[in-house]
Amino acid sequence: MEEQILEWFSHYAYQPGLVYTVLTLLMIASSFGLPFPEEVTIVGAALTAYMASHPELYPPPEAGAVGVNVLTLALVAFFSVFISDLFIFEMGRFFGDRILNSKLSRKYMTDSTMGKVKGWIAKYGLFAPCIFRFTPGLRFPGHMMCGVLGITRMRFMVMDGFAALISVPTQVALIAAYGRTILSFLSKAKIVAAVALVVFLVVYIIRNWLLNKK
Repeated sequence: MEEQILEWFSHYAYQPGLVYTVLTLLMIASSFGLPFPEEVTIVGAALTAYMASHPELYPPPEAGAVGVNVLTLALVAFFSVFISDLFIFEMGRFFGDRILNSKLSRKYMTDSTMGKVKGWIAKYGLFAPCIFRFTPGLRFPGHMMCGVLGITRMRFMVMDGFAALISVPTQVALIAAYGRTILSFLSKAKIVAAVALVVFLVVYIIRNWLLNKK
């Protein structure tokens, strides 16, 4: 499976324009709460950079072919995330409470989600944008509510930008440097998780069977 995944991504290692474009679109979609996990997108894009930096293992289709550049990829990913987050914040800031009654809000933000978001903003204040950036599922409503509830633009930009600068380029750099090792680790982690689940189910079934016997 590991080799199949690497082989699939190798087709795009020397198509930097396509990779940067798709990365940008998917990161924007993820920021808006659509089902394109940001972390999965980063892993996929960074794997192409890993391959392009190892032409001896993944040779280019032709001599002189330009591959995906790690630094460029990290910058594209960072600015895609940061600008998307800022746009969502500005939506909340501009429309205010009116946006909470829109179809978009009713579709993606349940009462439970909004209650959690408001509670975190009240509790963490200035640091809320930073926390939302590290919380998949709450990024979109969290960043929007930061605007609705009046967090200043400068504070939002500093905290969200700081969080994005820590998380996004770091992920790109690590995977681009250690792509095969990380992919192998993830594969083993899935196996361990599956074994743990089976053990849990067996213990659960035996325990309940013994209780019923009593």
